[in-house]
Amino acid sequence: MPVDQDGVTPDEQAIQTTVTLDGDGADIAHARRLAADFLARVRDGHGLTVSRRAMDLTQLVVSELVTNARKYAPGPALLDLCVIGDMVEVSVWDRDPVLPVARAADAGRVGQHGLEIVMAVAQGFEARREPVGKRVTARLALTDDPGGSLSGRPPL
Repeated sequence: MPVDQDGVTPDEQAIQTTVTLDGDGADIAHARRLAADFLARVRDGHGLTVSRRAMDLTQLVVSELVTNARKYAPGPALLDLCVIGDMVEVSVWDRDPVLPVARAADAGRVGQHGLEIVMAVAQGFEARREPVGKRVTARLALTDDPGGSLSGRPPL
């Protein structure tokens, strides 16, 4: 069966939603609810399997990425959620062109572990500059790993 450049076969449709976050203090909680509602629609409306773990990790990743956008790039941001095959892609755009960098492990550091967490639980991670700003994307499996692994995979 033919596969396109994103690894999607013609019979796999992308299910997606995009929302603008206006930069107020309620964005993070709002984005988490949107992610949970989106995955519930994917499960109930499209008949795809979405594990409890996938639901929880997606909300965690959304929370971390939106928090970073709010902290380092005040102003509007975009949250894209897209299901392709058995993966959910969480993507956050903001207008700051500076790419995030995971910090070296430091057990004594308080806070600033969000990117490390995202990279640890995601099956894929990418941060790239765009004509305006940047886009940070993480891919997560909709179902639990057959081997029960809790760790993520190498970057995209």
